[in-house]
Amino acid sequence: MKIGVIGAGSWGTAIAGMLGRKYPVVLWARNSQLVDVMRQTRQNAAYLPDVLLPQTVRITADLSEAVHKADLVVIATPSHAVRRTAAAIAAATIDKDTIFVNAAKGLELNSLKRMSEVLAEELPVWSDRIAVLSGPNHAEEVGLQYPSTTVVAARSRQVAETVQDIFMLPYFRVYTNPDLIGVELGGALKNIIALCAGAAEGLGFGDNTKAALMTRGLAEITRLGVAMQASPLTFSGLAGIGDLIVTCTSCHSRNRRAGILLAQGKTTQEIETETKMVVEGIRSTLAAYQLAQGLGVEMPITEQAYKVLYQAHSPRDAVLDLMSRGRTHEVEEVVIDPVNWEKK
Repeated sequence: MKIGVIGAGSWGTAIAGMLGRKYPVVLWARNSQLVDVMRQTRQNAAYLPDVLLPQTVRITADLSEAVHKADLVVIATPSHAVRRTAAAIAAATIDKDTIFVNAAKGLELNSLKRMSEVLAEELPVWSDRIAVLSGPNHAEEVGLQYPSTTVVAARSRQVAETVQDIFMLPYFRVYTNPDLIGVELGGALKNIIALCAGAAEGLGFGDNTKAALMTRGLAEITRLGVAMQASPLTFSGLAGIGDLIVTCTSCHSRNRRAGILLAQGKTTQEIETETKMVVEGIRSTLAAYQLAQGLGVEMPITEQAYKVLYQAHSPRDAVLDLMSRGRTHEVEEVVIDPVNWEKK
């Protein structure tokens, strides 16, 4: 089996190292200088220091070499680069049975499409052979072989289970889920809540505030997901609450870190320059806000994040706006019978 991993950021490098312990892997990096350094050191010091790549991982700056006759291709670029990367891949020699796995977590601006939809448009021959991988998987920990779990979703059960078998390792456990929409939305939208959790932390608020943001954030993620035909159960699993917890609380979370910097008055451009990585939550906030507006879905936390990021609203005022909203039931979808409630 030959596997191509497209994108040598922290997650792409971790995936290449992990799969390289089972199969020959070709890791593609856009930067030829990075390729030269990684070939010499067997490390990606810029994005994933202290993790050595096995000799089974070949590193290249030639995209066609990475995907040529590959059995499985993993897309691990930032979400905004998925479409142009897929278009470039389509011009290469690819076997008709190749499976594509999207590992990017985000939504495409302008089209507001999920990454699997973008891939299906650019790679129509393989539209039924596209899977998505999502869950609480910080690259830093996967690279160090800490026990981790994830979810793979696809239209086809056979495709999902094939990917499950390929990715399974003693320290990396993979579950399947038929809910492609829910798994993708969970991975994209949790970054917005992590930004807000980081901002609350940067403002000096405590655990109560973070717990409230995570819990109510999950409620609005689920609300949008259900409006887009996802299963609500997906958001109580690894791709939902699991990924949300780790992204809102971990020292490895770039979205949490970006929120802290946002509370300190840094601009989005300054934040991405300082973190040296793409902060997916910034773009996802704009896409999710537009989706919610179009579908008539109430997402108050996302709305406040949008105002802070795109309308120069103060993070502190955003928190106050959330706290002063009109009263409501916690479980909005349940119709309360006030008479029977009082009898109980």
